[in-house]
Amino acid sequence: MDSKQEEMQFLGLFGIYKEAFKIIFSRKTIFSQITLVFILPTSFVFIANMKVSNALFAKIIEVVQVPRMQPQAGTPEQIELCLPNSTGWTQLLFFKAAYITFLLLFSPLSTAAVVYTIACISTGQEVTFKMVMRAVPKFWKRLVIISACAFAAIIAFTMGTLLTIAVTRIFMINRYILAIGFVLLVLFFMGFVYISLVWQTASVVSVSEEAYVMTAMIKSQALVRGKTKVMGVIFLTMTISYVIMKIEFSKLVEGSSLGIVNRVSCGIICFLLLVLLILFELVIQTVTYIVCKSYHHENIDKSTTLDHLDAGYNDYVPLKAKDV
Repeated sequence: MDSKQEEMQFLGLFGIYKEAFKIIFSRKTIFSQITLVFILPTSFVFIANMKVSNALFAKIIEVVQVPRMQPQAGTPEQIELCLPNSTGWTQLLFFKAAYITFLLLFSPLSTAAVVYTIACISTGQEVTFKMVMRAVPKFWKRLVIISACAFAAIIAFTMGTLLTIAVTRIFMINRYILAIGFVLLVLFFMGFVYISLVWQTASVVSVSEEAYVMTAMIKSQALVRGKTKVMGVIFLTMTISYVIMKIEFSKLVEGSSLGIVNRVSCGIICFLLLVLLILFELVIQTVTYIVCKSYHHENIDKSTTLDHLDAGYNDYVPLKAKDV
């Protein structure tokens, strides 16, 4: 990287963005290969998730809104009318479960590939796509476990917040419900962002350092301190970008009156923007990790990192006694 390590701690929001762009454009070939092999399938599944989810939601709403003649009370038809569209909800839940499972298993491959590549670049080691393909399986399992733990923590945190809001609504006086609910929502949002930041940083730590699940999570908590605001803004910016892309895709491709050619063109543009957004986000996560290391005055030992990554095994031949 062009910036010296001790100067990285002073990078703000735009400095991190600039450094991420610099890294991508300085190694266009290998990042293009990583994008085609790892990020492209993830983006395709993301788009497919939006299409199928919207179709299932539309099916559920259509069933609910279809006018029927009021059947006689107590008949099976009347009971069926009172029940929600269980079949549609079941299909949606199963599809969402399959989608989340795919993300937990496949998205760590993209993270491992990008983080490994940037870690090699930071050590001055020339990295090839063949080396990336050989190194990714080494880090895949620990990244899957970290992602699963983070997802479980988010689910538990969400359920705890909803339970607290429900209990508050039952026992508190009505005039205080709105204020307390607002405070709880703010706390939930802050907790969600913090868990996401720790999760993302832990993923980078587990690849860049010899750190497994719990060690990586503990190290990431320490690294996030001091740079939480900048990292939070970056996280919100990327999240808003995803939301805008999703809204525009639904509006221009699914719900528009444009011709088939224009809709396909808009779909392709949204898909390519999503691919670039995922790549940019993964690079930013790694740059932010380096910024946090520099902020806490933790030197990145290039020789130790290189040994951990085993990046030079293709070119390195151990010396024999006669050579010495």
